[in-house]
Amino acid sequence: MENNKGKTAIIIGAGPAGLSAAYCLLTETGMKPIVLEQERFVGGISRTAEHNGNRIDIGGHRFFTKSSEVNALWERLMPLQGKPSLDDVIFGTTDKELSSDGPDPEAEERVMLLRRRVSRIYYLKKFFDYPITLSAQTFRNMGLGRTVAAGFGYLWSVIFKKKEDSLANFYINRFGRPLYEMFFEDYTEKVWGRNPRDIAADWGAQRVKGLSLMKAVWTVITKPFRRGGTKVETSLIEQFKYPKRGPGQLYEVMACEIERLGGKIIKGAKVTKIITEGNRVTKVVTEQNGSELEFPGDVFFSSMPVKDLIAGMEGVPEDVKRVALELPYRDFMTVGLLVKKLKIENKTKLRTLGNIVPDCWIYIQEREVKLGRLQIFNNWSPYMLRDPQNTVWIGLEYFCNEGDEYWNMEDGKFIEFAIRELATIGIIDPADVLDSVRIRVKKAYPAYFGSYREFGRVREYLSGIDNLWCIGRNGQHKYNNMDHSMLTALTAVRCVKAGITDKSAVWEVNTEKEYHEVKTENDK
Repeated sequence: MENNKGKTAIIIGAGPAGLSAAYCLLTETGMKPIVLEQERFVGGISRTAEHNGNRIDIGGHRFFTKSSEVNALWERLMPLQGKPSLDDVIFGTTDKELSSDGPDPEAEERVMLLRRRVSRIYYLKKFFDYPITLSAQTFRNMGLGRTVAAGFGYLWSVIFKKKEDSLANFYINRFGRPLYEMFFEDYTEKVWGRNPRDIAADWGAQRVKGLSLMKAVWTVITKPFRRGGTKVETSLIEQFKYPKRGPGQLYEVMACEIERLGGKIIKGAKVTKIITEGNRVTKVVTEQNGSELEFPGDVFFSSMPVKDLIAGMEGVPEDVKRVALELPYRDFMTVGLLVKKLKIENKTKLRTLGNIVPDCWIYIQEREVKLGRLQIFNNWSPYMLRDPQNTVWIGLEYFCNEGDEYWNMEDGKFIEFAIRELATIGIIDPADVLDSVRIRVKKAYPAYFGSYREFGRVREYLSGIDNLWCIGRNGQHKYNNMDHSMLTALTAVRCVKAGITDKSAVWEVNTEKEYHEVKTENDK
């Protein structure tokens, strides 16, 4: 066991991974963490933004994990409010849930709510199950012609398997070509800006794993007969936890605990240089308010984009530098709209306040719009809204590249564009819009094309630096879920504590087949 008492850990980034590393270093070792965050907030893409009293979850973050370590950390910081059964969980809220008359107001605030999962696909101006199933409602929505084609297409895919050398073939093998073209091809291209045939199958292998049309149907058939211990594909899990004030609340709580325990978090500190000697990092250099500051340390954790990490290092082999500097990313924008009501009706049996549709988010498959996904924040938590009983607060999600036409469009014009798109597909009336805001996020999604195919060279080089640990989504250029990002940090701290320099265990987080959240975009 390594004696770490009195040592300093420099952590780049105050997102889920960086903060988890800092917290666990404080609670499990004698090491002092210094967290360097270039933004003026903590949480990274998992933060909760606020606009005129209404909160925005940047990308949507379900708190569900199969990691007992991560779950214990969540429970320690923000315990579940009560122990309701799934039948008690509703979308939105009731007047009772909105009350907060507990004996300890602060404790009442720092809790997780239990939410029921509903995510559907909006296509042909109708709702389809997500993940797609061959239910009676699906047949009715698709019509006879599409249904017959989907059935024969799926049977063909069962008999004649394609070589999985692209994301397109990965999806076709599991759903058949007709369903792939209806529900995966266009949406995936919206997200990544590339046709799935040009994206490595690694993304599907990581995000979709064991899910197929047959498994989704089988889950529905066997649901009444399953016992509590029966395994279910992660994307079919029916409930999840959610912080009362959005995901950023957990990271704000964690940041406060880190500082209370003696750690330091420095905001507005952009790391620009990583200084190495031999196979060790000795210090990092930051830019803060026009000045350069140096931070020496004994061990270093990086959750900054691999592209930027390598750019800040000297002496990197040219082939490694080329691959890293060409790594692709997808950027992200969300438009928050406060509206009086939605035009789409709740035709489900699920009850919600105001009888709005029960979805947490809706995948928009309509081809005539750029909109990728729609969040309904009322259904994540009523506390995300200033007035949840009389307004609906929604988030319109767009995927883009920094500097492209949509990214560069001024806020007012882009918001007008987004409102028109939502009206075009029949979800809102523009006259019902009460307030709006746009938020941009750079490097939200590490992409699996371009030089990513050679990423092994970068990983090998970084793994050879004894006291540098790459953690989190951007730190590993891996499209991790939030819990996986945290788990990379916990695993890295465990290795440091044990005096282990082998990085394999950290890089292998989020590779077990049954673990992953299924989605065609990002469960951020």
